Amino acid sequence: MSLRPDTKFALGFAGALAVLLLSGMAALLSIQGLQQQTQQVQHTYQVMQETDAVNAVLRDAQAGVRGYRLTGDTAFLRTYYKAVHQLPGLQAGVRRLSQGHPTQQARLDSLRAMVDLEFRVLRPLANPDAALSHADLLTALNTDRLTMRAARIIFRRVKGEELRLLDQRSASQSVFERAAPRVVGAAGVLAMGLVGWLLLRITRELRDNRRLQAELAAVNADVARRIGAIRDLAEQVVRGDYTVKIADAAADGLGDLAALLNQMTQSLDQSFEALALRNRELDQFAYVASHDLRAPLRGIATLVKWLEEEHAAEFSPEVRTYFNQVKGRLGRLEDLISGLLAYARAGRVARVPAPTDVGALLREAAELVVPPGFVLDLPADLPTFRTDRLGLQQVFTNLLDNAVKHHEGPGGHITVHSRDAGNHYEFAVTDDGPGIAAAHHQKIFQLFQTLRERHTAAESTGIGLSIVKKLVEEQPGSVRVESTRGQGATFIFTWPKEAEAPAPAARPPGPGATLCPAPVLSS
Repeated sequence: MSLRPDTKFALGFAGALAVLLLSGMAALLSIQGLQQQTQQVQHTYQVMQETDAVNAVLRDAQAGVRGYRLTGDTAFLRTYYKAVHQLPGLQAGVRRLSQGHPTQQARLDSLRAMVDLEFRVLRPLANPDAALSHADLLTALNTDRLTMRAARIIFRRVKGEELRLLDQRSASQSVFERAAPRVVGAAGVLAMGLVGWLLLRITRELRDNRRLQAELAAVNADVARRIGAIRDLAEQVVRGDYTVKIADAAADGLGDLAALLNQMTQSLDQSFEALALRNRELDQFAYVASHDLRAPLRGIATLVKWLEEEHAAEFSPEVRTYFNQVKGRLGRLEDLISGLLAYARAGRVARVPAPTDVGALLREAAELVVPPGFVLDLPADLPTFRTDRLGLQQVFTNLLDNAVKHHEGPGGHITVHSRDAGNHYEFAVTDDGPGIAAAHHQKIFQLFQTLRERHTAAESTGIGLSIVKKLVEEQPGSVRVESTRGQGATFIFTWPKEAEAPAPAARPPGPGATLCPAPVLSS
C-alpha cells in the first residue's frame, strides 16, 4: 500500500527523532556515568586528604606536649592548643564524607575514641600547673605512645579502604572515558545517515510538489475570480443594493454558495420592502394617535372644564373630588400619548452631525425644564465636538427634567460633569433629590416604570428615562445610575466623539402628516 507524502515524511522524521533520542540518551548516560565516577574518585581523594589532616594535627599535638615536657618552653604548647580547636571540625568533616560506608564509619568512631583518650592523656601533661611525679609522667608518656600506635593502626585501615575504593573507581572511570566518545560518535554517524536519507526523500517529493503547484495555480485563479464575484455581491449588499445577482452555475461548493447568496439577496430585498411598509404603517399610526386620539381627549377636557365653571357652586366636596380625579386622569392620558409618540419618534429621524458646544446646549435645555428655584452647575471644560446635536439635547433635557420633577423640595442643586474617555465622552448629571434604592436601578429605564405613586403632584408616565436609554444606546453608548436612597442620584452616560453617518430618512406617513424633530421630552 502506497503511503501519502506527508505520512512518509512523518514516519521518516519520527524514526530519525527516535534514533536521535536513543543515541542521545545513550551518550547522556555515558557522560553522566563518567561524571559520577569522576566525582567518586574526587570524593575518595578528599577523604584521604581529610584523614591525613586529622593524623597530622594529632601528631602535632603530641609533639607540642612532648617538646614542652623536654624543654619546659610553653611555646611548644601553641601547637597543642591549635590542635584542640581544629580536631573536632576535621573529624566531623571526615565522618560526613564517609556517610554511606558503615565500615568506615565504625573505624572513624574508633578513631574518635582514640583521639579523645589521647587528649585525656595529653591534658595534664600540657598543664604547667600540674604537679606530676616521675612515675606519673612515665605512665602518661607510655599511655600516650600506646594510644598513638592504636590511632596509627586505625588511620592505616581507613586509608587502606579508601585506596581500595580509589582503585575500583578509577577503573570504572577509565571504562566510561573510553565508552563515552564511542557512543557519541556512533550517534552522530547514525544521525547524519538518517538526515541524508530524509533529504533525498524530501527532494524527490518537492519535485513532485512543484508539478502539482502548477496545476493548482490555474484552479486558484478560477476560484479567486469566483470569490471576487461573491465579494462584489457582499459590497453591493452593504451599500443597500439587494437586487444584485451572481452568474455562477458551476456544480461545486462555490456554485452552491453563489446560489444561496442569490436567494439571500432576494429574501433581503423582500424583507426590507416589508419593513419599509411596516415603518410607513407605524408612522401612520403615530399620525392618527397624535391627531385623532387627542381630538376626543381635548373635547372631554373641555366638557369637564365647562361643567366645573358653570356648576361649580352646585358641587359637593365629594363631587369636586371626583372632578379633580377626572382632570388628573385626562392629564395623565395626554402625557401618556405624548410620551408614546416621543418614544416612537426617538432616534427615527435622520440627523446630520453638527458642531456642538455642550455648555451652550445644556443652557438651552435648562431654559426649557429647570425652574428658577434650582441651581445648575456647569464646568468650564465641557467639550465641543461634532455629533448628533438634537439627540444629545434630548438626552440632557430628559435628565434635567427628571431631576427637577422628582425633587421633593421647592429648589435643588444639579451638577453636570464630563470626562474624556478615549473614543467617547462620559457625562454625569447629579442631583440632590431623594435618591433611588439599588433594587430599582434597572427598573427606572423600563417603559412606563416610575417610582412615584399615582395621583401625586409629580406623577410621572415613566417614559422619559426610557427615551434617554433608547437615544444613548442607538449612538451607540451606555447609560447607568449611581444612587442610594436619600443621597441624590447620578445618571452617567457615554456619547461617541465621532457621529455615525445618518440613516436614510423614513418615508412620510401620508398627506398632511408631519413628525417634527423637536426635542423629545417626556415625564
